[in-house]
Amino acid sequence: MRCRNCQPLPEGVARAADLLGRRWVLAILWASSEAGAVRFNEFKQALETIPPRTLAARLMELEEAGILERRVLDTRPPRVEYRLTELGRRVGKVAAGLLSA
Repeated sequence: MRCRNCQPLPEGVARAADLLGRRWVLAILWASSEAGAVRFNEFKQALETIPPRTLAARLMELEEAGILERRVLDTRPPRVEYRLTELGRRVGKVAAGLLSA
């Protein structure tokens, strides 16, 4: 049986579902907001069992999606910090709502 009024899934919804469905993404969002993690090692410490290569890949994907902002600080040695963008804060609130439901 076919749905007569069904619309195709919008591309943006499909991309968001794909990203949020990847392993560790929700945990990284949690660590960004609740645990205050901003640097790579802080994420590793907060998430304990995440492989470093996976963490690096997820941070890059979240940055490309506009959920995290990557800042290189002008220090010696240089440091990199990740902060939730406005979009990231909104996505985090939606995810927190799902977890409390």
